[in-house]
Amino acid sequence: MKIAFIGGGNMAAALIGGLVGKVAAPADLHVVDLNADALQALKTRFGVSTAAVIDGNVASADVVVLAVKPQQIGEVVAQLKSVIGAQLVLSIAAGIRITDISRWLDGHQAVVRAMPNTPALIGRGISGVAAGEQVSTLQRAQADSILKAVGETVWVGREEQLDAVTAISGSGPAYVFYFLEAMQKAAVELGLSPAEGLALARATFAGATELAQRSEEPVSTLRERVTSKGGTTYAALTSMEQSGVKDAIVDALKAAALRSKELGDEFGRA
Repeated sequence: MKIAFIGGGNMAAALIGGLVGKVAAPADLHVVDLNADALQALKTRFGVSTAAVIDGNVASADVVVLAVKPQQIGEVVAQLKSVIGAQLVLSIAAGIRITDISRWLDGHQAVVRAMPNTPALIGRGISGVAAGEQVSTLQRAQADSILKAVGETVWVGREEQLDAVTAISGSGPAYVFYFLEAMQKAAVELGLSPAEGLALARATFAGATELAQRSEEPVSTLRERVTSKGGTTYAALTSMEQSGVKDAIVDALKAAALRSKELGDEFGRA
């Protein structure tokens, strides 16, 4: 499978790193970016071919991955439509809808949209994925294999569900880091050093997450097992409930989903 990346930023680099030697050979990977330093770094690290402009390697690719910032997508697609043929276009540009990409590409129908997240940088990501109606079974498999090179995939039935995916997993790593910051802050206020607090918080988060991943029980059951009535965990969770922490988190994620929809509306006006 020949894959061309339009954009050579962090997420493109993560995908390329996952693909090399597993799904595609370096000779089958091509990257287009205006940043010469980024191209040189990718070429040196992975042995891929590079170019500063959309070229014949893009035209001959089986899959074209749009890995640019949302505000750049209009300009990129305008250049791409003159060379696009029957190949799959896989977009990881946040907020850009399949219908708009198809319209900008003069009706090209083979479009898949994905929302990966930053743990893809260490091969532990997860991507929400939606396919256009005329994407073939083979093309779905191609998109899935590319995204699974850096983690898991969840295919949604309706593209608008990607707004929820963006809120939960796309933005999700930031929520985890935010909670880790809070745990570290509490540790310092309770007399531990910042390094000690962060070490305890990180290991606890990683271990609890792995336990939830391996367990077949609901996370609510796992939580209850740690919570003895009248104990320390009970005191902490009671305080959180009284402060409305869970409701605040739910409201925050709904705000993220709404903003994702708003961005799709804004970018799609072009």
